[in-house]
Amino acid sequence: MQRYRDLRGDSGVVAYDTGADSIRVKFKHGGTYAYDYASTGEFQVERMKVLAASGEGLATFISKFVKQSYARRET
Repeated sequence: MQRYRDLRGDSGVVAYDTGADSIRVKFKHGGTYAYDYASTGEFQVERMKVLAASGEGLATFISKFVKQSYARRET
C-alpha cells in the first residue's frame, strides 16, 4: 500500500492501494476497506483514486458519498 500524503494533517486515511477497477483504503481506526465498481460504482471509485493520489479529501468523500458501499472490510 502507498502512504496517503494527508496534506492537511487531519485525515483518518493512512494508506491506499489501487487496482484497475478498485481501491483499498486503510484507516487509522477501523481497518482496511475495499471498494470496487460493482459495490461502490465506477464514478466513486475513480474519484477516490484521484483524491488518494492528491493526498487530500479522500476520507471526506468516503464519509459523504460512499458511506457503507464497500465491497469488503479486511482485517
